[in-house]
Amino acid sequence: MRNRERVLQSLENVYRTAFSKAETSGDEQKMESIDMDYQKEQLKLEVLLDIRDLLQPEPEDLADRTSSLLEKAQNIRKLTKLR
Repeated sequence: MRNRERVLQSLENVYRTAFSKAETSGDEQKMESIDMDYQKEQLKLEVLLDIRDLLQPEPEDLADRTSSLLEKAQNIRKLTKLR
């Protein structure tokens, strides 16, 4: 499984390439759109990575398996609950 930094770096590379193309062509609107899209996608991806991390067994879970799927679902609910 890819680590968090590698996933985020891949996302950044894709957007940097697109941004560079828009910058080269002088398309200001496209550059602004790419920048906003990048920020939104980065936030979405970070939430998904947080959820993935919550579902991964922790080292102590491997030993005693006390973390049930229900507990993991509750952790995800806490993470996504609007404040």
